Amino acid sequence: MITNKVLIVDDEPSIVKMVQMVLQKEGFSQIYTAGSCKEAIDQIARHGADVIILDVMLPDGSGLELCGKLRAYGNPYILFLTAKVSDLDVLAGFAMGGDDYITKPFNPLEIAARIKARLRRTDERTTLDAGQRSDRKVYRYGRFQLSEIEGELLVDEKPVNCPAQVFQLLLHFCKHPGIVFSKTQLYEAVWGIDGLGDDNTVMVHIRRIRERIEFDPSAPTHLMTVRGLGYKLVKEPMTR
Repeated sequence: MITNKVLIVDDEPSIVKMVQMVLQKEGFSQIYTAGSCKEAIDQIARHGADVIILDVMLPDGSGLELCGKLRAYGNPYILFLTAKVSDLDVLAGFAMGGDDYITKPFNPLEIAARIKARLRRTDERTTLDAGQRSDRKVYRYGRFQLSEIEGELLVDEKPVNCPAQVFQLLLHFCKHPGIVFSKTQLYEAVWGIDGLGDDNTVMVHIRRIRERIEFDPSAPTHLMTVRGLGYKLVKEPMTR
């Protein structure tokens, strides 16, 4: 039995029922539902949530705007449900604090798989925090420094806000400097599911990293694109 709390926010009862039934079959025992922004706030204030499945279009507001309000109640994993698939829509979702997204129509088993992978990764990191803190490092590359223990990013010696998935992706690059990773490899390494990721998820998080560590995100010198192959982090910033 999985005791992590899940909140499903969607105004379509058929979708809520379908997702709820699949999650119950997959072992989730604490599932709450809401059909509006107001109900979602009430539910998370009353019960809390480790995972939030959040529709973008709700009858009393935008799920994108609601995402920021839900973050005030902790750091749940937020998975957007959306019929919109443009890069701008995806970017807006991540900018508001989303961790991942899935487009309608969808297979509810994929949602369950993504949630389980995320929770598994969180448990693994908690175990590392408890038992292997002495082995963890501070990574220094050019103008930025990443501390794995403190979960802190410093750029030009100043702390920079870094959401969890952005931090984990940058940490993966820091642990493997000079190695080229494809989008699929990065999604598997950070989000935890092979073959279920969307290229936009990785691309948007790459952009979010560059916005933090590069002088000019459009002309990066640290986190480089290797055309046709993927991305790599260079030890010394490249000059242009």
